[in-house]
Amino acid sequence: MRKFTCALVALLVASGVLFAQEAYVKTGEGVRVKKIAFVGVNVYYIVHQMKGKLPPKNAAAIINADQDKVFSMSMMRDIDSQKIVNAIQEAYALNGYGNPAHGLQLFSVVTGDLKTGDNITIAYNAATKTTSCYFKGKGAAVGGAEFMKATWSIWFGKIDQPALTQALMAQMP
Repeated sequence: MRKFTCALVALLVASGVLFAQEAYVKTGEGVRVKKIAFVGVNVYYIVHQMKGKLPPKNAAAIINADQDKVFSMSMMRDIDSQKIVNAIQEAYALNGYGNPAHGLQLFSVVTGDLKTGDNITIAYNAATKTTSCYFKGKGAAVGGAEFMKATWSIWFGKIDQPALTQALMAQMP
């Protein structure tokens, strides 16, 4: 996983979305696995970080925390971007978020074929109440704390891989 961590740091520097290592605390990391028939396929490696005092170590507290936080993902296989966007839209619906246009707006920068090693960063800025997505030097944003909660619910809410949620909290005290 170290290879992917280095790639994520390089992405943050290259895209101008540098999250100061001393300001953000890594809460955990894991691998998104998609079940295809009876086989699990690694899709992406994901790291979650939060800025400031960490909330209690539970998924609901992380979702509801109105503080700067970020997901950094590195693709572990080639995949059409539409498959990722569709999966994210399904996750919004599964978690009860009723405005699919917001998800499409946020992930509008994720286009074309995703290649192994490509990186996607999703960040929430508490001061502006804005959730942003960065991919290949492009960014898109959606305002509102409720949308941030819906986005964080993709990984900390109802999910078909609960072990990933646990991994994303594993480094919290």
